[in-house]
Amino acid sequence: MAETLTVDESSPERTLTTTVPLGTIVVLVNPLSGGVGANAVAEVEAVLADYPVTATVVALTPDDFDDQLDAAFAAKADALFVLAGDGTAGTIAARAGPKGPLVAPLPGGTMNMLPKALYGTGDWKEALRRALESGTEIAVAGGRVVDATDSRPFFCAAILGAPALWAPAREAVRTGRLRLAWLYGVRAMRRAFSGRLRYTLVGEHPSRTEALVLISPTISRAVDTGGGLEAAAMNTTGAAEAFRLAAHALFDDWRHDPSVRTRTTRYASVSARSRIPAVIDGEPTLLESEAEVIFEAVAFRAFAPAPAPEPQAEAEAGI
Repeated sequence: MAETLTVDESSPERTLTTTVPLGTIVVLVNPLSGGVGANAVAEVEAVLADYPVTATVVALTPDDFDDQLDAAFAAKADALFVLAGDGTAGTIAARAGPKGPLVAPLPGGTMNMLPKALYGTGDWKEALRRALESGTEIAVAGGRVVDATDSRPFFCAAILGAPALWAPAREAVRTGRLRLAWLYGVRAMRRAFSGRLRYTLVGEHPSRTEALVLISPTISRAVDTGGGLEAAAMNTTGAAEAFRLAAHALFDDWRHDPSVRTRTTRYASVSARSRIPAVIDGEPTLLESEAEVIFEAVAFRAFAPAPAPEPQAEAEAGI
């Protein structure tokens, strides 16, 4: 189901961004997504009515998803907005790639890490207005996890190794399902010491770790945008340390944990005796026993407000 909304230019309207031509847009909406709601299509249209833009609003359905996506890319719109879960937004951004249309991944999921980094808010209506009024082309860096069977892009983070098994427990705690969190935690502990990863970063000797976390510079404030991925090696020596690290992952900044070591890298290779559990942009998966992680300086081009200058840059500019 798609509806084209053309604004009456004689009506009062808010000002569109001038940094990118914005005559036509396509908005893909998944009303079934947890952060969206059944009335999302009508709510999107109500916001767009304030702007001088021609928009095609599409309510995504599981049976027609591929055809709807094909039609959205074929429309050659000036920007493609996505109001859906994190997985759907990631799929569309990955398809767009660095040479595809501008993509605006609005916060319609549960974690919304990338949308919050781009728009500074978890309110999708506010994010939509910020994009329309001050959006520009933003090169989003990310990474790619490659094994013998697949190549998976990520724009936020990839967790490789047994501690990735803590991700379902963390999500259960976040949603208040404490018994389920406990069950996930027990399962994670049983598998936590089944094997360590062997990994190599650029310019370093091979090492071993419980888990390797690689974070895009869009999310991490510890690395420069073009510098590479933030790589964090997590090492525990027993159940007590594992529980402490899990507590940091659930409730705190895990970088503060003494068993975590970080640095910047543009490439990492990992291997293990068996298949490697992983969480890639929030999606659990199982990799082959050998994999590579590659930094991509431009994973896709987002449509979002320009980032605010860093305080040091402002000082150097005399602001």
